[in-house]
Amino acid sequence: MQCQASKLLVTGCWQRARVATQLTSHRKSVSVNSVMASDNPDTNLVPAPLTWREDAYGGCIVDTGRIPSSPTAFRTALTEAIQEWTALGKRGIWLKLLKDQAPLIPMTVELGFDFHHADPGHVMLTLWLPVDAPNTLPPNASHQVGVGALVLNEKGEMLVVQEKNGPLKNRNVWKMPTGLVLAGENLTDAVERELLEETGIFAKFESVLVIRQAHGFAFGKSDLFVLCALKLQPGQNELRIQESEIEAACWMPLDQYRQQSTFKGVLLYEKMVDRCIAFVEGRCKGLSALNLSATLPFSTRNREDLLIFPEDGST
Repeated sequence: MQCQASKLLVTGCWQRARVATQLTSHRKSVSVNSVMASDNPDTNLVPAPLTWREDAYGGCIVDTGRIPSSPTAFRTALTEAIQEWTALGKRGIWLKLLKDQAPLIPMTVELGFDFHHADPGHVMLTLWLPVDAPNTLPPNASHQVGVGALVLNEKGEMLVVQEKNGPLKNRNVWKMPTGLVLAGENLTDAVERELLEETGIFAKFESVLVIRQAHGFAFGKSDLFVLCALKLQPGQNELRIQESEIEAACWMPLDQYRQQSTFKGVLLYEKMVDRCIAFVEGRCKGLSALNLSATLPFSTRNREDLLIFPEDGST
């Protein structure tokens, strides 16, 4: 046990000397002794340096999985890393801390990091190092994306719902099935999923009819709403509502939907309904969507893209 501790001490001291004498040398990985006895606050062993990699913009991304769990060891390692990054001329630093690493957040902020965003299970913090250049780190996502579904049955009736929650609750307003696009989900898939979840009806994406942008939504986010036309699939007539979200659902004549008092005199709704009617009457084809997969010349990552575009001859 004593021999092993001495070995770690020598290794740790060598690493610190290397940091001090080779700050101009790019080090992407560090000693394999990342999980160290220094995580014990009572030990005198020197913490191993943080492990990090370069991003494409002259910054660094810290390896979350190799962060010391001891606050004392983490503070030392992060302080030395900031000195190294500064000497190397690095720009933006990205540091993700997991839920069980939350005790490390206060000292991270004390050392100059700021909050970028939080998702379930983690928080992302950033540090901009250059003092003579403006911070060009991209902000957190500015928009949430919603979708709406225009679906007609063989009688030309429109599928509509009444919401059990939200601003339209108990207002006797019939609306299209709508919902939010999940992270990593194509909006064409999202609109099919939301329709199926809320009504039990399966329909396939056909085209994009309207895109609406608005600001000042949930906690200051902007909002993109994409209204899509879907083609009802054979045998899809029985409605099975999502009881936790939907109060009622039915098939309604398009003109009856348009005559609802909620929509009267509101230019936004009137324009959206006009586009729906133009599509139904064949005067508008809307925008098509195409899934593309490719590896770009400047990237090793296989990309999945959704391209939305007007077909030739569309109005």
